[in-house]
Amino acid sequence: MRRFALLLALVAATALPAAAQTGLKIGFINSALLLDQAPGAAEAAQQFDRDLAQMRAQIQPATDSLDQMITAYEAQSLTLSPEAKQRREQQILTKREELQQMAAALDQQASARRAELVQPIMDRVSTVIEEIRVEGGYSIIFDVADGSIVAADPSLDLTQQVLQRLQAAAGPGGHP
Repeated sequence: MRRFALLLALVAATALPAAAQTGLKIGFINSALLLDQAPGAAEAAQQFDRDLAQMRAQIQPATDSLDQMITAYEAQSLTLSPEAKQRREQQILTKREELQQMAAALDQQASARRAELVQPIMDRVSTVIEEIRVEGGYSIIFDVADGSIVAADPSLDLTQQVLQRLQAAAGPGGHP
């Protein structure tokens, strides 16, 4: 991936002089900054944190149960027969695997929830970027957040222009 980004940057750098001669207009944005500062982003982050806390609360009883099993096993291990030790160890492993599966499912659910909360913001950002691209006659708008641009003229940065339009569209309450 790094090689591809570097190759893209080199191609863009060599294409810029030719682009200037052909009237190709280029700009860039910082999507990470836009998604962090866009109207509604703070509310989406707070909602995600609340949802994530609920998800963690769902898994906590299983975590506590596993911890109790391990503590009880350790306390009793010296007095258990080899067969009993093996059964208990197997129960602990089974419980640990169940907990890992539950955690993986919750991670997947959390990722889906984050995407669900961020998608409307991303849609608004994309719409504004496209409006600016069309109005400004830009042929290409790059994103510096993905790391494919290693150096650029700051006058080509459209991030603040996008933010201003997002904020203006959100109105005085800051909500879209």
